[in-house]
Amino acid sequence: MHRTLFDTPVVNTVLRNFSVAFLRFKGWKVEGSLPPEAIKSVFIAAPHTSNWDLPYTLMVAFVLRLNIYWMGKASLFRWPFGPVMRWLGGIAVNRDKNSNLVAQSAQALINADGPLQLVVPPEGTRGKTRHWKTGFYFIALQARVPIILAFMDYERKVSGLGPVFRPTGDVEADMAEIKRFYAPIKGRRADQFEA
Repeated sequence: MHRTLFDTPVVNTVLRNFSVAFLRFKGWKVEGSLPPEAIKSVFIAAPHTSNWDLPYTLMVAFVLRLNIYWMGKASLFRWPFGPVMRWLGGIAVNRDKNSNLVAQSAQALINADGPLQLVVPPEGTRGKTRHWKTGFYFIALQARVPIILAFMDYERKVSGLGPVFRPTGDVEADMAEIKRFYAPIKGRRADQFEA
């Protein structure tokens, strides 16, 4: 995987201190921690209802000392923003192409030498949708890594890491259980999210 601000030593320290101070000033609490058995994992990023989710996610990742990479639509990576987005941990996803992203992502997790947390928004969009995409699930299943139920509850101003979830292969039952966790959580635009 490419270098990011999370593995840039001086920048990492400065941005972590800024993130702790900024979130505290804004009244946010960060909960949870990454268990040792989940240093390689897939994070669900939900609810994803606003462009503000990315900066808050990056700050929470700094507070929790994570090494995240996140998936975003390819248009975010056009010149002149592409290099910056990649440095922020972004991986461009072209939704118009069938590029076997699940297999590539699973292989990247398997091949990673150190900690790697891949953040995937299950809605696949900030707009309202009733259907969650299952790519995050199959990436975790193929890579044999856990899924971390990460969340950002704008109503309570609480963000962090929820339970560790191990996919069983029964997609329907597992998705129902995952969605139960997210049901009470409110995104920035609560009307845009339905678990």
